[in-house]
Amino acid sequence: MPSPSAQPAASPGTLRFSVLGPLAVHRDERPVALGPLKQRMVLALLLVSANRPVSVDALTDGVWPEEPPRTARKNIQVYVSALRALLGEGDHDRTPRPRLVHTGAGYVLRVAEDELDLLRFRSLVRAAEGQRPASAARLLRQALDLWQGPPLGDDLRQSPRLAEEAERLLLRHLTAYESWAEAELELGGAPAVVEGLGDLVERHPLRERLRSAWMCALSRTGRQAEALAAYDDYRQLLARELGLDPSGAMAARYRAILAGDAGVEAGAGADAGAGPTGGTSAVGPPAATVLPPDLVDFTGHGDELRYLLTLLEGRDAADVVLLSGPAGAGKTTLAVRAAHLLGNRFAEGRLCVSLRDADGRTRPLPAVLAELGERTRQTGLSSPEAWREWLAEHEVLVILDDVPEERAVRPLLPYGGRGRVLLTARGQLGGLAPVHRVTLPPLDTAEAVQLLAGLVGRQRVRADRDAALRIVRACGGSPLAVRVSGMRLAVLRHVPLREFADRLTDPAGALDELTSGDVSVRRWLARGRETLPEECGRDAGRLAAGTGDGPFGLTEAAEALGCDERHAVRVVEALIDAGMVTSPGGEVMAHAAQYDMPHLIRLYARAAGYGTPVLT
Repeated sequence: MPSPSAQPAASPGTLRFSVLGPLAVHRDERPVALGPLKQRMVLALLLVSANRPVSVDALTDGVWPEEPPRTARKNIQVYVSALRALLGEGDHDRTPRPRLVHTGAGYVLRVAEDELDLLRFRSLVRAAEGQRPASAARLLRQALDLWQGPPLGDDLRQSPRLAEEAERLLLRHLTAYESWAEAELELGGAPAVVEGLGDLVERHPLRERLRSAWMCALSRTGRQAEALAAYDDYRQLLARELGLDPSGAMAARYRAILAGDAGVEAGAGADAGAGPTGGTSAVGPPAATVLPPDLVDFTGHGDELRYLLTLLEGRDAADVVLLSGPAGAGKTTLAVRAAHLLGNRFAEGRLCVSLRDADGRTRPLPAVLAELGERTRQTGLSSPEAWREWLAEHEVLVILDDVPEERAVRPLLPYGGRGRVLLTARGQLGGLAPVHRVTLPPLDTAEAVQLLAGLVGRQRVRADRDAALRIVRACGGSPLAVRVSGMRLAVLRHVPLREFADRLTDPAGALDELTSGDVSVRRWLARGRETLPEECGRDAGRLAAGTGDGPFGLTEAAEALGCDERHAVRVVEALIDAGMVTSPGGEVMAHAAQYDMPHLIRLYARAAGYGTPVLT
């Protein structure tokens, strides 16, 4: 039996849904009246997540973002019932199974690819990846022709949730336009690109890849002066708005146009779409853009994100930045977020490679180099020297994630040049220099509650805010723990927040509760233990058992460790370097300092110790 979210097979006379423009539904070319605004909002929320369950809480938040009425759940049921009637549900619709169904996880609207313009758009864009320019341009043009205006229309974007969805769709539209322009330029279609990009460049003046293609098209149609003026406008705007200079690739584009080289590549990266023979390669992302998806509900760490962006994109950008924090602090999430935001700055590519395997063991250097070569589409990066040479010559951002120790990453770091490296690690990696270090603090209480509410529903959190506060405090400000709590509570709809808060505040069972499906906080804390020196794990266990909750001084540490204060200083500082103890924010003498151990690490160390096996 097919799963509830399986797509129905399309057949003649079936409904046609549109979200790439004003929300619309047609049956046999005739428009279907969709009812009042809130009912249309429910339909739009289901369509942008077509064939996937949408929880009642998500629908409620989308329709009533501020104060939902007490009857919100009942109202959602009424809207769904009305939509079922509008959609036919087997009356006129030739789909043999119900189209709008309810599952344990929420409502699912089942739609075939050729019934919904959004699904068709995604399919065409995916099909264009890796194709020759002619095929890529044709497929992307078909995808772009599906758009009928701003997605979802103005009325539905009164809902913040739908406004966010509309923004994501617009970004996909822009990216597809850029890829089409680059493919079209390779085919000699500069006039079509000039005609197609003018309004887009005006509406998105800071989008470098778009402007690069626009400049190239202007130059190839004999409008060199306009192409140079477009660059100068961009340079001044970038300096005025962001305090930045154009990227090296963009400056190279300008110099080529200035020299009258109409054969300059269209993409912002020097290698965009170009193969070893030039002009006949497959169209794909410039050099390398292989990143995990950006979280839709990214929450908190705004100051650290801004500082990270400053370090990586300024004219005096750091070659290597280290983002450190304990397990579950959100390091990878923040690094990936920054990389997504820096697409224009690193036009030749962005990629993320983990330095640990799935079991938390350190990956051997040849395996890491092989993956870097695969993701950058280079075949000669089998040695650290070759990697460093390539990195120096290309304007790329490389995230080396979950670095276990200095020797695992040292051969991969640049000696200057155009490439930048962002490291994430639990420890401080004190043996690396020069490195700009950014320490990731826990989420503050308000941010943690916001993250929890996005997962379990704002209405549920509003109903028992005290319990929500107890939950996030028991998570110690760890985004991972808050996220796992939210995912677990989203499944356990019958469990009151106050009961789950009681479970988390019991130290003996807290880590057992922080599990949802195959995501386990305990397992994440245990990940990579083999890279810790044996004495580190043993000392962490003693320190956790011998100090109370909250900050502790050197005297308490010495008592817990059973040593004098001089030795205790060395132990505590070794644990700081390993990312298992946090240090004061400013300068202070060791004997007066107040140290702390992240809450979850303390629980884990007390429960089993770092020197003993842990059941995961």
